[in-house]
Amino acid sequence: MPATLRLTGPAGLRERNKSDKLRRIKDAARELFVSNGFDETTTREIAIRAGVGIGTVFTYADNKRDLLFLVANDELAEVTATAEASLRKDASCLQNLSGFFRHHYKFFARQPELSRLLLREMTFYDSGQQASRFQQTREKNIKIVGDLMQMAADRKAIRIAEDPQFVGWVAFCIFQVELRRWLMSKSPVLSSGVKSLERALRLLMTGLDATPGALNLNRS
Repeated sequence: MPATLRLTGPAGLRERNKSDKLRRIKDAARELFVSNGFDETTTREIAIRAGVGIGTVFTYADNKRDLLFLVANDELAEVTATAEASLRKDASCLQNLSGFFRHHYKFFARQPELSRLLLREMTFYDSGQQASRFQQTREKNIKIVGDLMQMAADRKAIRIAEDPQFVGWVAFCIFQVELRRWLMSKSPVLSSGVKSLERALRLLMTGLDATPGALNLNRS
């Protein structure tokens, strides 16, 4: 029988220690950001809470903002994968959009205090070790929504003159705004948030039946 691969010896111990330090850093950052707030928490406090040196913290994140996304990046990627797997070919476009975004709402509802910090800090977040991974997850979400629009257009379920990926981006923008508005309440209720999002998405899909005059851009 082939031998089972195990992490033994110095190399295995190093990997276990590395994983344990990363877990402690993430746990400490999450706890302090929630209890003290993002602005008041320092990277040194996180290092002390995690029981590691400040240099160890900076091997995983370039700055405090990076630490915030170190806490969330794994979970955000998992939510995206789970949400994508829930999509059904026999569902309507609105059903798929609602179901896809519902998974994200559930994630952000788990810890609203931390979620509000994430949503605040993700604006213009494009530098740091964790930034590229966050951006990849975000772009994947936008593409999935665009693909849903493409699928609906191919089935003649919606009629659009624009690129379906652009329409998907607009739908994703609506989701981001609705998510922020929902999280402004002290105790966000999942069903209420999703219902409001569905209302906005329905408006996007049905349109405003605008007249040519309403679309006039004459700036003279």
